[in-house]
Amino acid sequence: MTAYVALLRAVNVGGSGALAMAELRRLCEAAGFAAVRTYIASGNVVFTSALDAAAVKRRLEAALHDAMGREVGVAVRTAAELAAALRASPFADAPPSTTVIIFLDAAPPADTIERAVAPDGERLALGEREIHVAYGAGMGRSRLRLPAAAGGTARNVNTVAKLVAMAAQAAAE
Repeated sequence: MTAYVALLRAVNVGGSGALAMAELRRLCEAAGFAAVRTYIASGNVVFTSALDAAAVKRRLEAALHDAMGREVGVAVRTAAELAAALRASPFADAPPSTTVIIFLDAAPPADTIERAVAPDGERLALGEREIHVAYGAGMGRSRLRLPAAAGGTARNVNTVAKLVAMAAQAAAE
């Protein structure tokens, strides 16, 4: 069994993207995933499966579509991939609460940084299938425009670190 982390895009506790984490756990269990755990109400779920990552993504997206009546994007990483993305974060000098990793399905385009508009001094770096962003003045005030991130989903470094620990625990069980 492989430990996976699934990061749902545009899912939260209120509004049109509302999905209770208890419901997300139930959907994952019904999809055949084991040792299912969620973390905070923003669409983070850790589980194990014998399926490969592509099959996990397809199965979870189908279950979410059936339950929510709309497409819900999902970024899937193995425990090792998520840990590697966290280790690769180049902004150790920045507060982890204002530093994010944007998870994508594929490698970011080579011109991602050149096409970004970062008027508030945001710093950017490219990863394997991630974009790392350090928001100097904080995310709430930022006017960062990053076209390559449109299909991705972001988590701050604190959240990623917690998910790495949860995935490592799931992998060890």
